Amino acid sequence: MSASLIAIVPAAGVGSRAVGAHGAAIPKQYRPLAGMAMLRHSVLALLSDPRVAQVRVAVSPDDGWAESALSGLPRTVWRRCGGATRAQTVANALADSGAAEETWVLVHDAARPGLPAETLRRLIDACWDDPVGGLLALPVRDTVKGGAQRVARTVDRQALWLAQTPQMFRVGMLGRALREAAGRGLDVTDEASAIEAAGHAPLLVPGVMRNFKVTWPEDFELMEKWL
Repeated sequence: MSASLIAIVPAAGVGSRAVGAHGAAIPKQYRPLAGMAMLRHSVLALLSDPRVAQVRVAVSPDDGWAESALSGLPRTVWRRCGGATRAQTVANALADSGAAEETWVLVHDAARPGLPAETLRRLIDACWDDPVGGLLALPVRDTVKGGAQRVARTVDRQALWLAQTPQMFRVGMLGRALREAAGRGLDVTDEASAIEAAGHAPLLVPGVMRNFKVTWPEDFELMEKWL
């Protein structure tokens, strides 16, 4: 393969939904899972594929935990380039990387430590020759209801997917899409949203349940069972 591949892990947030409930003094990505910081698990998952030349972890300017959490990991750097939002953090990390526009980049949540090596391999294989790139996702299995306090409608789930990470796009395409979304005032919650807003259709690659995002306090116990 002639093109290169890097990974970015946005880790500048505090994870208030998980942290607040436990009164923890550190952001959730640094809380221990199976003997090590959750962030370290997530980075190790990316390092499992030798095609990933480097993992770049983007942390907040006042981060005090990354150095210890990531100590000794190969092909890994951490940078104080985090922004106020996930989209800003990823955009900053892309610019900070200095990577060529044609370089592939995997963007992975710090709070998805359960990514299996074979699932990562499947995503990279599927996207490598795709003109856009894509993301891991799970088909919706449950009946989906719309409404607030009462059901207003039942939504057809046949073409609905739950987005996961990593999400894999070219550095140039993703950087432009994030800048355009910011310029239009769009609230993009993942990289694929920005790519979609730019008029592209990302590839959907089947993910796995164990790659869920640790969000709520009870998720830590569940994830430890997987790890």
